[in-house]
Amino acid sequence: MYKSIATVSLSGTMSDKLEAISAAGFEGVEIFEDDFLAFDGTPKELGNIVRDFGMDISLFQPFRDFEGMPEPHRTRAFDRAERKFDVMEELGTDLILICSNLSEVSVGGIDRAAADLRELGDRAAARGLRVGYEALAWGRHINDYRDSWEIVRRADHPNVGIILDSFHILSRRLDVAPIRSIPADRIFFVQLADAPMIDMDLLYWSRHFRNMPGEGDMAVTDFMRAVVATGYDGPVSLEIFNDQFRGGFAKTIAVDGCRSLVNLIDEVKNAEPDSKIIPPSMPPKAIMQGIEFVEFAANDEGEADLTDLFQTLGFAHAGKHIAKDVAVWRQGGINLVINKEKPSFAHSSYVLRGTSVCDIGVMVDDAEAAITRATALGVQLFSQETGPGELKIPAIRGVGGSILHFLDQKTNSGDVWDIEFNPLAHIDADADRDAGLVRIDHLAQTMGNDQMASWALFYSSIFDAERGPMFDVIDPGGLVRSQAIEGRDGNVRITMNGVESGKTLAGQFAEESAGSAVQHIAFLSDDIFAAAERLRSNGFETLEISRNYYDDLEARFGLDAELADQLRDNNLLYDRDNDGGEYFQLYSRTFGSGFFFEVVERRGGYAGYGAMNAKIRIAAQKRLLRKSYNFS
Repeated sequence: MYKSIATVSLSGTMSDKLEAISAAGFEGVEIFEDDFLAFDGTPKELGNIVRDFGMDISLFQPFRDFEGMPEPHRTRAFDRAERKFDVMEELGTDLILICSNLSEVSVGGIDRAAADLRELGDRAAARGLRVGYEALAWGRHINDYRDSWEIVRRADHPNVGIILDSFHILSRRLDVAPIRSIPADRIFFVQLADAPMIDMDLLYWSRHFRNMPGEGDMAVTDFMRAVVATGYDGPVSLEIFNDQFRGGFAKTIAVDGCRSLVNLIDEVKNAEPDSKIIPPSMPPKAIMQGIEFVEFAANDEGEADLTDLFQTLGFAHAGKHIAKDVAVWRQGGINLVINKEKPSFAHSSYVLRGTSVCDIGVMVDDAEAAITRATALGVQLFSQETGPGELKIPAIRGVGGSILHFLDQKTNSGDVWDIEFNPLAHIDADADRDAGLVRIDHLAQTMGNDQMASWALFYSSIFDAERGPMFDVIDPGGLVRSQAIEGRDGNVRITMNGVESGKTLAGQFAEESAGSAVQHIAFLSDDIFAAAERLRSNGFETLEISRNYYDDLEARFGLDAELADQLRDNNLLYDRDNDGGEYFQLYSRTFGSGFFFEVVERRGGYAGYGAMNAKIRIAAQKRLLRKSYNFS
């Protein structure tokens, strides 16, 4: 697969863009005309720079308002085209994109447009160049790729072909099946963009909300399946207009772009195994079987605070590392690790963020295959020295620079607790504190709103996981956007909370944590009322919920008085889905810079996260925060 990206997709100078694009692994680049016009150099110099970076110029674009023009505009359009051909020859590219006409003076008609393209094809052929025609979704006369293909078909010129753009097709909800009947040699170029499904003006939607394939809601995979079914094996290029990308880091965006293309082609090849498209050489997506551990970076004081909190939650001190200042606390299938080792990654994380989650261990079906796939997707690997008796467990960099370790039962990494830790003899003495917490239900990671799509792509491209719907969480200080990533069978759930305002509780946590980080951990219970009773006897301090909430809850769901009283007495939040599934939530008070724990119970197949309760939880946390500062 020949991977390309348009310069308009990235921020910065032309040199910044090209350096980032090359480093990310693209073979080609589309030169967007506005970027070229702002470049302080000749076309030949720009072409040489691109080739010095080891890439080709795959396309020069766009050329506007060409076909169907009356005189004298038609003559002028051909003159303009000749000037662009001059630029192309100096740049060293042979393909120009002509987008369907928007001019108010243009005249419609399939045959008229075909005749103009046929004549332009003759002029291009004389100079060894080609012309690609694309239907803009908001084109004045031509806004459907089926019409643009009919124009190209009637032009019947070897130097004139069609350019297919996923956004222009999918934004109009057009059927992609007819693409399969277009001859592969008539498709000159394919452009890709995804986007959230929003009902708005097409041009505004295109200019401000496009994102990478796999980051939005469009059926980009179905579009590419139709393309490869034709036998097309030419350039596949990203053309992304996005407000956040324009102000983001070019290198990060370029890496995400390359990752999105590799992941997309992998999905397409799995769905169209007989296609000619060459898939990336990597294993299938890793199956997540559970969160094996969550590791906290701490100093002595932080360890003491965590120890007190873990004990009230019913955890037992289960083991100490054979060589390092690392301890594991356990309850059910949950392993919480406290790492005070110096020097280490955990210590560096502590210096930056204070007591915080620095590492997550995920049990997968095949750890080595998972790390191989992550490498092929351009994910940054992580390693540090191991001592005698220690396992070398594969790991990558995750959200906010944290670590994500891959463990499995195929190797001895699944036995890390027996190999690297000495068990403690007094573990049975802690059994009477056990609160019946079974496993980690989900982790919640807080990040900038502009990072959410990137990290959603990170998880969904490495793991066999799906993105849930986006929810808006109302905080008195602003809006927080929340989206879940869920592995097969719900064994691993990660919720991502995107913030823009530092006035929100999540935004304050992100600021105090020096960026993206895990803000809360939810534990699953089979009996939350029994768990609440045990936690109370352990001295666990629950988050106090407003009494008004329970009065409304009782009326809204028609709860019987006994259940309503149980919820109220235990500060439990409640939700019910349309199928009768129930969800119970109990929160700790906040710890440190705003970190907290949650205990949940799911009944009857409930699959959500109690989104409607989030504003109640936030209000309670902010009320407690005001009290701690003696605010009224």
